[in-house]
Amino acid sequence: MAGIRLIVSDFILSVMWVWSGALVKLFVYKVLGFGYEPTGEIIKGALSIISMFLFAFLSKISKGGAYNPLTVLSGAISGDFSRFLYTVGARIPAQVIGSITGVRLLIDTFPEIGHGPSLKVDIHRGALTEGILTFAIVILSLGLARNIPGSFFMKTWISSVSKFALHILGSDLTGGCMNPASVMGWAYARGDHITKEHILVYWLAPVEATLLAVWTFRLLVRPLKEDAKTKSD
Repeated sequence: MAGIRLIVSDFILSVMWVWSGALVKLFVYKVLGFGYEPTGEIIKGALSIISMFLFAFLSKISKGGAYNPLTVLSGAISGDFSRFLYTVGARIPAQVIGSITGVRLLIDTFPEIGHGPSLKVDIHRGALTEGILTFAIVILSLGLARNIPGSFFMKTWISSVSKFALHILGSDLTGGCMNPASVMGWAYARGDHITKEHILVYWLAPVEATLLAVWTFRLLVRPLKEDAKTKSD
C-alpha cells in the first residue's frame, strides 16, 4: 500500500507542478500585466520560491511523493536493487504520465499558455548545460540532507533559492529545467518527445549527471556513521 500511495502521490504532484509553473507566469504576465521587466521577474521569482516551499510541504505530508525523476533516482541509487527497480519501473513512469496529463489539461484550459521549454542552442551545449545544472543541484540536495537533516525551513529555503538561481542560468539555453518528466510533458504535447535532442539533452544528460553527482558525493564525503565512529574514537 505504501508503494501504491507513493505512485499516486508522484502522479498528482507531477500534474500540480506543471500547472504551478504555468499559473505563476499567467498571474504575473496576464493578471498583473507585467512584462519581462525587473518588477515582473522579481514577483515571478518570489512566487516560484513560494511554490517550491508548497511542494516541499506536500512531499513531506505525502511521505516522499515527488514530481522530479532525478529526485527519486538519486535516492534509489543509494538503496537496494529492488528499490531501484521500483523507482525506474513505477515511480518515474507515474511522474512522466502525470506531467503529460497536466500539460494536456493545461493546454485545453489555457490555449495561450505557450509551448514550454525548448532547446535554444546546439545539442552538445544543451546537454552540457542540463548536465552541469543537474550535477550542481543533486550535490547540493545530498549535502543539505546530510548536514541539515531536521531543519525543513532552512533546507527548503536553500534548495529553492539554489534551484531558482540555476534555472535562471540555464533558462536562455535549455529552459534550465532539471526535470525530465516536466519537459517530457511539453515535448509530448508538441510531438517532439522522441527526437534525439530531447532524449539526449533532457533525459540522458541529467540522468548521467545525477549518477555522477551521487558517486562523487559518496567518494568525497564520509558517511555519517563513519563520522560518528571517528568522533567516538
